Amino acid sequence: MTDDSVPIRSICVYCGSRPGRDPSYIAAGRELGKAIADSGLRLVYGGGTKGIMGAVASGVLSNGGQVTGIIPEFLVDMEATRHSLAQLDELIITPDMHRRKHLMYERADAFVALPGGIGTLEEIVEIMTWAQLGQHEKPMIFANINGFWDPMMQLIRHMTEEGFVHTAHRVQPKVIDKVADIVPAILKEAAEIHGNRAGEDAVIAKL
Repeated sequence: MTDDSVPIRSICVYCGSRPGRDPSYIAAGRELGKAIADSGLRLVYGGGTKGIMGAVASGVLSNGGQVTGIIPEFLVDMEATRHSLAQLDELIITPDMHRRKHLMYERADAFVALPGGIGTLEEIVEIMTWAQLGQHEKPMIFANINGFWDPMMQLIRHMTEEGFVHTAHRVQPKVIDKVADIVPAILKEAAEIHGNRAGEDAVIAKL
């Protein structure tokens, strides 16, 4: 179970609504879901019950965990079924994508990007953008299954080297190859951030 001193209660997972060509992507989704459940954390995700999204949710639910699915009305029949959505212990249907993304951000204490397509990329990049602008310090993880995110990391390094990521110190997502290391890394980073804030508060109190 989670420690009350660590401000992590939920993890948002961005990932594909399709399985992808490599079977390890689906396996990674299930493994991550199990790890989230075993750690006593809630999954926040896009509500789909197909592809990697479905694998993550299944991994959580089959291990006694809690799941919040957030999905726009127009995607319900494309990425899920009404019957499968009824298995989630919390379902939020939004009028559009913008509301979905905002609620996922609000409900989550950390973010993980598993393999996915343009939608997955757009979601995690938006979270990175908000971090760059100083809007949050929530942990961000790229689950680099079989090197899936290597091209993305190369692009980020290139943008930084060319001077376009002007607050690079705020945009430092962790790149983790092994699913088993993801939740521990999130809890560790959150504890460090929490400790730093507590230290800052103590200094301010003495002034």
